[in-house]
Amino acid sequence: MADLLADPEELAVSLGVQPTDPKLVWALTAASRRFRGAVRHPVSLVAGDTVTLDGNGRESVLLPAAPVLAVASVTLDGTVLAEGAGFDWSADGFLRRLGGLWPDRLRCVQVVYDHGWAVVPEDIQEVVIDQARAMYRIEPGLASKTVGGQSVQFGVQAAIGVTAQWSAAVERYQLNRGDRP
Repeated sequence: MADLLADPEELAVSLGVQPTDPKLVWALTAASRRFRGAVRHPVSLVAGDTVTLDGNGRESVLLPAAPVLAVASVTLDGTVLAEGAGFDWSADGFLRRLGGLWPDRLRCVQVVYDHGWAVVPEDIQEVVIDQARAMYRIEPGLASKTVGGQSVQFGVQAAIGVTAQWSAAVERYQLNRGDRP
């Protein structure tokens, strides 16, 4: 149950099952993957991540995950840059070139950095639990179900796949929005 974005115990209480229930673990894993895919970064803490970036001929490039907690090293075309003299960075993921511009070349910047949250923000945990609960209870594509004399109709979330709360959390934590048409 490693690297889930919410606590299986909390989901188990709301479903009335054990936190080790295979379907619960599947639903929470799937909801965590879905959130990460939607926001386009791991969310959880990643230490010592190495990325290779394209230069853009500008003063700043955007790191692919945030929040940025530390930048261990920045190498430009094989030359290590000094923090405060060759580059600076922000928690929002901006990597600024000091005293010049990043070259307009592919794969010329290598960065080793730490990013993400050691404790996943509560609003992310909440929407992941909501999504996992829906995934646990509802068969995909099913709008209603009749068994014997009882009929159940599922709500809007089943039809569209996400709640307004989910969409708001994705919008709040999503990165790299500028690269989409």
